[in-house]
Amino acid sequence: PSVLDSFALLSGQLNTLNKVLKHEKTPLLRNQVIIPLVLSPDRDEEIMRQTEGRVPVFSHEVVPDHLRTKPDPEVEEQEKQLITDAARISPDAAQKQIQSLNKMCSNLLEKISKEERESESGGLRQNKQTFNPADTNALVAAVAFGKGLSNRRPPGSGGSVQSAQPGAGAIIAGASGIQQVPMAGAPAQQQPMLAGVQMAPAGQPGK
Repeated sequence: PSVLDSFALLSGQLNTLNKVLKHEKTPLLRNQVIIPLVLSPDRDEEIMRQTEGRVPVFSHEVVPDHLRTKPDPEVEEQEKQLITDAARISPDAAQKQIQSLNKMCSNLLEKISKEERESESGGLRQNKQTFNPADTNALVAAVAFGKGLSNRRPPGSGGSVQSAQPGAGAIIAGASGIQQVPMAGAPAQQQPMLAGVQMAPAGQPGK
């Protein structure tokens, strides 16, 4: 019974220790300061492996360099100089510098967030349709067949041109220089030509 009681006590303590170590607020052990307990002038293969061959021995000579917590003397001098310069600044000037720095950081964050929003909106615009199919069809019908154009001639124009479709608008004379382009899906037979522009035969709907 005494052995079982001791084992239960040890088990409970180990479980408590594991919970403490696994807690998110517990710092990592690798970040803690280590204290040398054994110093030896002999070569240590384990230290050689961990340090990738940089430290062959863990002796009194290398411990002060590898385990010191103070910076180099040059760094200490620079830190002292910065502390001295900071002490010379008045509280009002320091507050102004802090506000200026905060303002610069805020402007930078706003620019970054604006760029992110613009890039996201640009990606959304690329996915949207940028044209109206009805307007496109109306333009094609007006250019190819004169649908919806006015039947009046501009003043000073000579010679009326008849359209191949009833209700189509007049085409201004002098359009004979327009290059004929066959339409996809058009029948192979010869269609009537008017002023150098291929027209659809009467009664056939425009494509």
